[in-house]
Amino acid sequence: MTKKNMICGVMVFAATAALLPAQTPKSQDEVKALQAVISATAPDDRIKAVEALLQKFHDTEFKAWAFGAAGDAAQAKRDNPKAIFYYEQALKADPKGIQPMLMLGGLLAQTTRENDLDKEEKLNKAEGYVKGAMELIPNAPKPNPQVTDEQWAAAKKDDMSQAHLDLGLIASVRKKYDVAVTEYKTAVDNASQPEPGSMIRLAGAYTDSGKFDDSVATLDKVLALPNLNATYKQVAEQEKARAQKAKSAK
Repeated sequence: MTKKNMICGVMVFAATAALLPAQTPKSQDEVKALQAVISATAPDDRIKAVEALLQKFHDTEFKAWAFGAAGDAAQAKRDNPKAIFYYEQALKADPKGIQPMLMLGGLLAQTTRENDLDKEEKLNKAEGYVKGAMELIPNAPKPNPQVTDEQWAAAKKDDMSQAHLDLGLIASVRKKYDVAVTEYKTAVDNASQPEPGSMIRLAGAYTDSGKFDDSVATLDKVLALPNLNATYKQVAEQEKARAQKAKSAK
């Protein structure tokens, strides 16, 4: 994964019983298979656990959840093609799955290159996924009654933030940097807590649109965040240097 892709952040699967869908497993064996997915820590182990679950319980009501878990695991190991495959399967299992839509929108944007012959086709598909999710997010029901209203409101706020981040990615690939700035800024402003990856994306779009001072100011905010991940810190410093160099060269 390039540093550019890394700053989007990888949505690593973090399952707990409270986050599982509210359906009830049909047998103790299915419970054990679900627990194997939850307890797996390494991405490859989680994918194997998902495949074992779906092979033994191919009609499980947790199919969409399981494919989503596999997609998150594949993305954690930076295998974008496999992640896209699993998220597509999750969406087939649940056509109103907000998370697969958001993940597919972002991944399709990140994996689209300027000279791809099907560039606009992929970007239009990505945009369709994201806008479909945005229509569903406001009225999305809680997946499990154990999730509090406050937790669910924060989760939906972050989902909408992710949707705007994805739209910013799409605009960036199209080199519509002013649009990208607007979308990234909305993503940053709507997140339930500061998200350094989105802030660095915003700064990059500021630089690309010639707003160098805004870029540096945004990156200074990133670098001032407490307990900032070392990778984010390195990328933020590099992006700040790019903005300063571009300003000096102008």
